[in-house]
Amino acid sequence: MNTLYAADATVGNPVANIAIFALFVAVTMVVVFWAGRNTSGATDYFTGGRGFTGPQNGIAIAGDYLSAASFLGIAGAIAVYGYDGFLYSIGFLVAWLVALLLVAEMLRNTGKFTMADVLSFRLKQRPVRTAAAISTLAVSLFYLLAQMAGAGGLVALLLDVSSKTGQAVVIAVVGVLMIVYVLVGGMKGTTWVQIIKAVLLIAGAAVMTVMVLAKFGFDPSGILSGAQSAIGGSENAKVAARDVLAPGAQYGGSEMSKLNFVSLGLALVLGTAGLPHVLMRFYTVPTAKEARRSVVWAIALIGAFYLFTLVLGYGAAAIVGPDRILGAAGGQNAAAPLLAFELGGVILLGIISAVAFATILAVVAGLTITASASFAHDIYANVIRRGKADDAAQVRVSRITAVVIGLLAIALGILANGQNIAFLVALAFAVAASANLPTILYSLFWRRFNTTGALFSMYGGLISTVVLIVFSPAVSGSPTAMLPDLDFDWFPLSNPGIVSIPLAFVLGVIGTYLGGKDTEDPAKAAEMEVRALTGVGAEKAVAH
Repeated sequence: MNTLYAADATVGNPVANIAIFALFVAVTMVVVFWAGRNTSGATDYFTGGRGFTGPQNGIAIAGDYLSAASFLGIAGAIAVYGYDGFLYSIGFLVAWLVALLLVAEMLRNTGKFTMADVLSFRLKQRPVRTAAAISTLAVSLFYLLAQMAGAGGLVALLLDVSSKTGQAVVIAVVGVLMIVYVLVGGMKGTTWVQIIKAVLLIAGAAVMTVMVLAKFGFDPSGILSGAQSAIGGSENAKVAARDVLAPGAQYGGSEMSKLNFVSLGLALVLGTAGLPHVLMRFYTVPTAKEARRSVVWAIALIGAFYLFTLVLGYGAAAIVGPDRILGAAGGQNAAAPLLAFELGGVILLGIISAVAFATILAVVAGLTITASASFAHDIYANVIRRGKADDAAQVRVSRITAVVIGLLAIALGILANGQNIAFLVALAFAVAASANLPTILYSLFWRRFNTTGALFSMYGGLISTVVLIVFSPAVSGSPTAMLPDLDFDWFPLSNPGIVSIPLAFVLGVIGTYLGGKDTEDPAKAAEMEVRALTGVGAEKAVAH
């Protein structure tokens, strides 16, 4: 972890930063306890009683999706890498079109609580549910890694905690708060926290964007000129040599680097439609029409936010400077907080930092309830108890699982501390796109698809992605790797999407033909197709 420059040793006022953050935690805890009082039964705990409107759920989806990676990671990547950093925003936003056009409404029509409900609708329940739950847990843990790393970097900057031990304590505090949110509020409480957080985050980014534009006379070219001047004067030769609008600062040069960019883009664009914690949000609305409205609202809010990150990233380069950003505790992730301090002093820094922290808390709560619901509903209720577990037992197991996942996330977050969080989220997208998306699409659109195909696709996509990540430069073999002192990176790409995603699609086809006619009931395939496309029978199914 880099240390702060002497000039940055006290960025803002640590007491003010903690006070504003504590206020947010207090308000959201009241909301969570209020929601928890009205939570009874599995439907309330897992889907918020399906009582949210399309706009409410759309704002909550934006809250789930606009994680610490979006705010801290992308703004920092744009400030340091310019054009290449903005590619994260493009990938994250375009991905929503895939989710809207291919999966949102159909998942709502065919599912009940989790992604596995859809995948096992016409296939053999126990093996498919097991595979889907394992995949959900894997994606959730990768995503949790990113959020926990963001927490460590943010607090390192705000409280001048440069020691690894101090940052580990902070990550543990975030994990404990996350566990409390999920245990007490369930999906209803978590959704309201997401809504509050999304409004604060988008409003905070909008205010900072206006302030940056005002500083340059509302002339975007002035911001770019300022960024170019600051970059040109950098003490880092690699940074000083680049053009802020030219591609290739991060993914240029060698052909392998360009291939890595294509792999990253593929994972970002296809990953959203396979993210379990986003897919689960479609079950919190009463109808398929509201599911569609949810996605439209989410696209509008997320699109606006990513335009703000463009201004904030280049604004941070121009006003703060890349050397100061890279030299701060938290590295690239410090760009947005440092910019807030330059624009509005201690108060704005405290507010923006509290919002960023709230972002982390809300997203990890959403991830945790998704993973714990998947284990309780899919593994415990339908695999271990063979569908004979009552609602109370499912909720109890889900709460126990949430505690276990929270503790595991704390441990992994400490290990990932210091990594760029936009990059870590991209790895979660690669797992989601490889392990989940092929099976979802085949289940919805290919009538011959069978259980063997689903297992080949899910396990093949998951195992290939995780293995390639473990043996990539992201984990070892470079100064910026998770384990910089070790070197076992035989796979050259940091993001494995370009290999693992097509492989999972191919494995789904191979498995289907090898499995012959092992579909549980041919009539189920026809029923699923009708329900997915029309919604007929969906309301009756989710009511039970």
